[in-house]
Amino acid sequence: MFTMDEEKRHSLHERAPGETHREVAYLRHLVQTQAPVSIKLRSGELVSGFIEYYDKRFIRLTRQNAPNLFIFKHEIKYLYEGVPEKT
Repeated sequence: MFTMDEEKRHSLHERAPGETHREVAYLRHLVQTQAPVSIKLRSGELVSGFIEYYDKRFIRLTRQNAPNLFIFKHEIKYLYEGVPEKT
């Protein structure tokens, strides 16, 4: 049986945090370096470019030879640095 403090510590180690609060710092880094990124949308579509602007609800993806996109964050499945290799 756990004491109250042990139980609290035990439950903290079982779950990963829902938020790390590092999103803003990471997005700021991507904007400042204009790093190429690829974004997989919940619809399955993959888009690439660099993040020019972001706020609480969306990001602006600037692309070459294609229209720029405003993408709502809730529509993003995941994001990674780099562009996909062409096959």
